Amino acid sequence: MRKIAVLLSGGVDSLVTAHLLKDQGQAIFGIHFFTGYEPQIGVEPRKAAAAIASKLQDQLDIPIEIFDARKVFQTLVVDYFVRTYQKGRTPNPCMICNPSIKFNACLSLAAEQGASHLATGHYASVTRDSDGIFHLFRGKDHKKDQSYFLARLNQQMLSKAVFPLAGFTKTETIGLSRKMGLKPVAPKESQDICFISDRTYGEFLEKQPGFESQEGSVEDTDGNVIGKHRGLHHYTIGQRRGINIPASEPYYVIRIDAEQNRLVVGFKRDTFSDTSHVEDIQWIHEPPPHAIRVMTRIRYRHEAAPSLLTPLGKHAARIRFETPQSAITPGQTAVFYDGDEVLGGGWIRT
Repeated sequence: MRKIAVLLSGGVDSLVTAHLLKDQGQAIFGIHFFTGYEPQIGVEPRKAAAAIASKLQDQLDIPIEIFDARKVFQTLVVDYFVRTYQKGRTPNPCMICNPSIKFNACLSLAAEQGASHLATGHYASVTRDSDGIFHLFRGKDHKKDQSYFLARLNQQMLSKAVFPLAGFTKTETIGLSRKMGLKPVAPKESQDICFISDRTYGEFLEKQPGFESQEGSVEDTDGNVIGKHRGLHHYTIGQRRGINIPASEPYYVIRIDAEQNRLVVGFKRDTFSDTSHVEDIQWIHEPPPHAIRVMTRIRYRHEAAPSLLTPLGKHAARIRFETPQSAITPGQTAVFYDGDEVLGGGWIRT
């Protein structure tokens, strides 16, 4: 019998994941990792993690390992977040956390404890074909589907991944938790970046070592200086709020020029583009040998749009959308789909 490690945050999804596997008769144990950014005011992080693990153990009756991920999380996720903003791009830390923390650092710990697989509460599906190739698909619940965030997992990671919630909707999972008598023991699920809970992104960034912010010019699309910005890290492509410059219609952020410390703004129509260049693409299997039709998501809440993907080498591509898309944002992730199957994903350059 295979041994499965279950990542346990303390939320309803991971609790139900563990309970389902246990009911199947699987040999399981939990891993609860902490990053040091949990909103546990006045409590030492390790003690807070131990308290959560104890409550989880009481409900699930399985062994639980506590993983101090503070150092690796800071280095691989938080530092990446800060560097990306310094470059004038908008980061997507979940796309780093899943392959580097959950399916690398945590997977390594699981293997040390004798586990062959790692289960998480993601709403996604992984299958293996007759040739031994692993495929990643959207979960049943398309509103909650999290395949987007898993698009940069490689074959080795997918071969170890178990997603018991693939066939459930979020509503069904909540219903199961009540039927099983499970109660979340962690703070309410984060709908935003997990390590920024009590302040704005700007406030967080300004407290990071070495991060410098300075005012600069705001220009329109014709190059005319029309105002000052308060630091480029306060803005992202497509943003409307916070520009505070009167005009005949609202201004939106069109471009962030970190080299010259310029914020370029325009009107709503200027936010649309039909072309994007994507780099450092992680393909789930092999890259396509020629241009192919795909559905492309340019951020998590974006509805996948019909597009033509033209490879530019093995790890880059040009995306041409059938219909112009709003706010294609450098630093975010473009994820490519063939129906419900994820083909891969890479960083938006332009």
